[in-house]
Amino acid sequence: MYLGLDFGTSSVKGVLIDAKQKIIATASSPLKVSRPHPGWSEQAPDDWWKAANKVIAQLRKLKPKAVAAVEGIGLSGQQHGATLVDKDGKPLRDCILWNDARSFKECEEIMDGEPRAVPHSGNIVLAGYTAPKLVWVRKHEPKIFDKVAKVLLPKDYVRLRMTGDYASDMSDSSGTYWLDIGARKWSDLLLNASDMRRDQMPDLYEGTDPTGRLSPSVAKAWGMPKRPVVAGGGGDNAASACGIGAVTDGAGFVSIGTSGVIFVSNDTWSPNAKRMVHAFCHATPGTWHQMSVILSATASLEWLAGVLQTPAPQLTKALGPKLKGPSSMLMLPYLSGERSPVGDAQVRGVMMGLGHETSRNTLTHGVLDALAFAFKDNMEALEEGGARIDRLMAVGGGTKSELWLRIIATVLGIPIDLPAAGDVGGAFGAARMGLVAATGEDFRKVFTKPKVARTITPEKAAKAAYDDQFQRYKQIYPAIKEIKLS
Repeated sequence: MYLGLDFGTSSVKGVLIDAKQKIIATASSPLKVSRPHPGWSEQAPDDWWKAANKVIAQLRKLKPKAVAAVEGIGLSGQQHGATLVDKDGKPLRDCILWNDARSFKECEEIMDGEPRAVPHSGNIVLAGYTAPKLVWVRKHEPKIFDKVAKVLLPKDYVRLRMTGDYASDMSDSSGTYWLDIGARKWSDLLLNASDMRRDQMPDLYEGTDPTGRLSPSVAKAWGMPKRPVVAGGGGDNAASACGIGAVTDGAGFVSIGTSGVIFVSNDTWSPNAKRMVHAFCHATPGTWHQMSVILSATASLEWLAGVLQTPAPQLTKALGPKLKGPSSMLMLPYLSGERSPVGDAQVRGVMMGLGHETSRNTLTHGVLDALAFAFKDNMEALEEGGARIDRLMAVGGGTKSELWLRIIATVLGIPIDLPAAGDVGGAFGAARMGLVAATGEDFRKVFTKPKVARTITPEKAAKAAYDDQFQRYKQIYPAIKEIKLS
């Protein structure tokens, strides 16, 4: 048996699979985000550990014998989070998360102070990355900064609690802005640019490598007498790519979750920093990936649901399944600032075309359109960086809306495949990595693609109207980017 644990922003999820990759059981435990100031986003590291234990307890209740037979565990996690621990491995403060925007000025300081940073890393440093967060801590919380013994990513803090090892993988570490991504090793140049040291970094592994075993005490508490090996794992999107079989050149997916992602696997490192394309290591050896990230995808719909005090599924259901054309309302969905393709932590969302006749259906439709336009904007950036995208597989909570899928397929102008029933997300990909780490099997044979349940194709009758609306959408950010509300 093999276990995958995915440490997301809103929950921890566990997936238990057998040697044939059949899902035996799943469980989850919710997490909360703290927002002590505008633009801030934090979580308590110990909450991840508590949630992980709740997930294991649920799985043991469902399948105690299967849990006892676990031989390998893989980890998937939200990227970029700055988890600062002292010499005893104790958290020094709450983790500063991936969608925290406070360190935008520190990004400028890093790039101004080290002109070689962008060409060396292949990426422009953004407020969501880990490095500028540490520069912020050094400036604003110097007593904490002086005690930092290690900086860990969220899943790697949990690994420390599981095994006692300070370890991370290439894909997740790519988002710190301290990794030489082409060479797959820590970069002294980038570490120096943010006043960090190599000894403050965990050891690096490939996602399918074993990094250690459960400690005897944790193995006993979790009912796993075999003390399973723990794989390097991956950042959530790289882990999802392992779950969906996107590990060969050109294979990709679109994730419609809290954030939105277009992910394309590459045989070579292919950066396009000018358009904020993330060019990172993949969670599989000798592979890389390009990724564009929208910070507020289903988060935009949930925001509207909160304003209208109506559940999001009820809002989308009211629109019906048919697609006639774009909404009369146009939205820029930059509620938390935006990463790709603009890299602006200070910008905020905009709604245009509001009138007395604007209804909740108009607003809902406009939000769905806006995210499709944001995906299109990012797909163009990926293609400028050399990606060839002919079709994508869709994953994430947003795929439950038939209309949204039709809008996205129409705006992108490509078919969108939906996987057959079964889990293909980060936890499943992590379980696959646990299997490879424990057995030594070839990841290419393990990380296969799922069967396609159905394909959503572009709506030809609506395509021209959406193309015109997209051109209007692209004019919004250049027109308002210099207007800062605070």
